[in-house]
Amino acid sequence: MDTIVCDWQIVTVKNKEHNIGKVLWGICVEDNSFRFSKGDYNCTSKLVKIKPKKNLIKTASGSTYKVVGEGKKATVELCDFELLRNGFSPQQITTLKTSSLQH
Repeated sequence: MDTIVCDWQIVTVKNKEHNIGKVLWGICVEDNSFRFSKGDYNCTSKLVKIKPKKNLIKTASGSTYKVVGEGKKATVELCDFELLRNGFSPQQITTLKTSSLQH
């Protein structure tokens, strides 16, 4: 296992009504691959396998993540995916979009 994350979410990326795929977004607890520091956000490549009973998730790039604690499900539009990759949580993206619509 490469990385352990908490405060995690499985995020469905959509393009209009089409699902593009799912990624894992979470906060690093421990990383044996030395790519992330404790407390860093992490947005993975596309998920290829989810093992809920073992709390393990595998990505298309071959990384394995152990998730701890309760996770959430979220959705973001493809046009907002770069925000997710740059550290914004799905909830922060929703807040940004909502506030920009009000102005």
